[in-house]
Amino acid sequence: MSAVLLFGVNRTGRCAGRLFACLYKGERAATSHVKPAVPNYPLGTMVSPKGLSSFRHGTVRWSSSVAGRGYGKKVLVAAGAAAVAGLLAGVCHFQRAEMRSKPRGDEAEGDILERCKGFMSAPVTDVRDLQRKKDDMTTRMEMLIMETQAEFCKALAEVDGGAFKVDRWHRKEGGGGVSCVLQDGRVFEKAGVNVSVVSGHLTEEAAKQMRSRGKVLKGRDGKLPFCAMGVSSVIHPKNPHIPTVHFNYRYFEIEEADGTKQWWFGGGTDLTPVYLDKEDAVHFHNTLKEACDKHNSKHYPDFKKWCDEYFFIKHRGETRGIGGIFFDDLDSPSQEEVFAFVRSCAKTVVPCYLPIVRKHLGDTFTPEEKGWQQVRRGRYVEFNLVYDRGVKFGLATPGSRIESILMSLPLTARWEYMHEPRKGTREAEMLDVLRNPKNWVH
Repeated sequence: MSAVLLFGVNRTGRCAGRLFACLYKGERAATSHVKPAVPNYPLGTMVSPKGLSSFRHGTVRWSSSVAGRGYGKKVLVAAGAAAVAGLLAGVCHFQRAEMRSKPRGDEAEGDILERCKGFMSAPVTDVRDLQRKKDDMTTRMEMLIMETQAEFCKALAEVDGGAFKVDRWHRKEGGGGVSCVLQDGRVFEKAGVNVSVVSGHLTEEAAKQMRSRGKVLKGRDGKLPFCAMGVSSVIHPKNPHIPTVHFNYRYFEIEEADGTKQWWFGGGTDLTPVYLDKEDAVHFHNTLKEACDKHNSKHYPDFKKWCDEYFFIKHRGETRGIGGIFFDDLDSPSQEEVFAFVRSCAKTVVPCYLPIVRKHLGDTFTPEEKGWQQVRRGRYVEFNLVYDRGVKFGLATPGSRIESILMSLPLTARWEYMHEPRKGTREAEMLDVLRNPKNWVH
């Protein structure tokens, strides 16, 4: 591939190259990209006969026409060899001089960029803003949810053998997200892992929902600026002996009329098996309990109970699954301590679920067992559309990606009139647990 690479020798140009190195790796997997709206060739732009790739420092705009093609090949620079050598010598001299004057000034920036290398895509927020506000909770939470998404997607893809479709979306009201979906794979019928980082003004419907939970929100001229971000995932396997898993970890900030900010965290992880495996239940709950116990011995029993209550399908008189942990509006004892707890919980999503998946990969199943799976998925759909707070907030937030909000729904589900399994069957055993939640660890 013949190309001209336009270098800058200042700090911005150097950072642009570093940013490209870390972000290109994740972006090349994306199936949709946003064309760069760049009228002139800025610093860090690669121009080739096949297209334009812009990696300006801190941006997330690229051209799909060159992404993933030819970056390992030698770049032919329009200038002669002597001119190239002179340019490189000048660049190196300038950079050495700048490094001498600022020996370790880019440590934090380097940390942000280094972490970006493993993401499924570039962060939602401009990288320059993340670097500038590296100590803000919004930055730290966005980096955590991007890492959680990447770690879980890679673990799932390794088991399934398929590839995730990466969909970056933007919201004109503020923010956007990264949706990763693997559909109709070898192991997973549908696996979605979404990140969203949105901001703007709360709608009256969203504010009403929060006030119903006891929030005292005082806006200015009826407006409440907010910032919300989170990672959420629902995995629906093909095999009825592999359970469905769901997790969500989120952070919310609201600015009130006097300029003060209310903040809180929420989230949790829960398991929905079609057939009960007590060993799986103990492993799942014990992994969550260990994470909780690092911070407060009351967290697991409190949040396990909250999970059973939250995921209760009232009109059915049964829980959605065998639970896990769930919490919301968590704003004490301190922001730092709550964030540390959320981080510990987020780090459990792979170890609490993937061993269960691997254990049941070879399990055979009958058409009747597949039918029971479809019935249970019907219950899953009922809960998500009628009760789930995340779905309600997403649908009440203008500009949100509807497909990402409804990602939690399975490809197939089934409703049977007055369905009740026969006594003494494994289906009846599962239903009994759903109607009478149990303690799996003590």
